[in-house]
Amino acid sequence: MTSREYLKDKKRIVVKIGSSSLTHSETGKLNLRKIEKLVRILCELRNEGKDVALVSSGAIAVGKQAVSFGDKKASTSEKQALAAIGQAKLMMTYQRLFAEYNHTAAQILLTKDTIVNGISCFNAKNTFEQLFQMGMIPIVNENDTVATHEIEFGDNDRLSAIVTAMLNADLLILLSDIDGLYTDD
Repeated sequence: MTSREYLKDKKRIVVKIGSSSLTHSETGKLNLRKIEKLVRILCELRNEGKDVALVSSGAIAVGKQAVSFGDKKASTSEKQALAAIGQAKLMMTYQRLFAEYNHTAAQILLTKDTIVNGISCFNAKNTFEQLFQMGMIPIVNENDTVATHEIEFGDNDRLSAIVTAMLNADLLILLSDIDGLYTDD
């Protein structure tokens, strides 16, 4: 079965992409060619009538590039500031690329508190549903500006699984540059 045949019956798809897949390994700058290809594929899936959500890392990495932070280790408050800078720049890039294919992206920033709080989780689900009805493509990330160690998801792989379950999605696709999938320690 080809991947196209496998996707045919899937109505709701969540795709996750990590920072290292969004950036050039040599420079840390955004890999626009990769991002454009991803956006084109997501738009095509949306054109086929599928609900598509993208869980995207990259805010801190983009923020580091914007302020020439370098490779030094960032404190929690520095990561939060870098995320605030980078999230806006990353969304601007996504908006521009989605617009080239006549689609609009919407930003949803979640925290662990959003998911465990019944009312907040209900509201998040309603927002996703309304965005899908409007034909939008939600781009999801952890709200790193307010999430600290005690309330963070840990990584966007976990966040994407939670979003997939919350949306009752048919498929989760993890895009990665890691060679292999670990099933055990």
